[in-house]
Amino acid sequence: MKFLEDPYQTMGAGFALAVVLILLYLGMAGIGAGDADWFGIVFRWIHFLAGITWIGLLYFFNLINAAFMKSLDGPTKNIVMPKLMPSALNWFRHGATVTVLAGLILYFYLYSKGGTGAIALGIGGLLGIIMMVNVHAIIWPNQKKIIAAVSQAAAGGPPPPAEMAQWGKTALLASRVNFLLSIPMLLFMGAGSHFK
Repeated sequence: MKFLEDPYQTMGAGFALAVVLILLYLGMAGIGAGDADWFGIVFRWIHFLAGITWIGLLYFFNLINAAFMKSLDGPTKNIVMPKLMPSALNWFRHGATVTVLAGLILYFYLYSKGGTGAIALGIGGLLGIIMMVNVHAIIWPNQKKIIAAVSQAAAGGPPPPAEMAQWGKTALLASRVNFLLSIPMLLFMGAGSHFK
């Protein structure tokens, strides 16, 4: 079980297991491979996986990381932040982008086929688009400046500038707006298929 020691190998094994299980399911259910809506299945799966990654990190940042970072002293923060935040924010912002793009493709695909709940999903999707814009236009640019300033200070360069506190506050407030919007967004995304 060596593959469980590396998250990327574990993810690959998860994808392989999903393929095996779908093949078993098709065989047991007596469904031919041509009888499934593979385009819809794959894009919904991508949308879910990316969305869980994005929103999971959003909740981590808001419920755990913000308070944890405030509890650290400056030198410790200079060690932790450059190691943790670039990778976490990379998964966060790309998760946001893939979620929204897959969601838009799925939305137009499903409703070109006469799907129901278009208004509810549209509301959820609009909230998701606003959240993605916050990620790329406010949160990431400010976090990128913070990471650069802290990394320079950790490498013996100048201390972080005074305006870093404002960058952090701006990123935090935009993240909190996304946290707030995520709650109705998830309601409308989940409820869309239940409205006739």
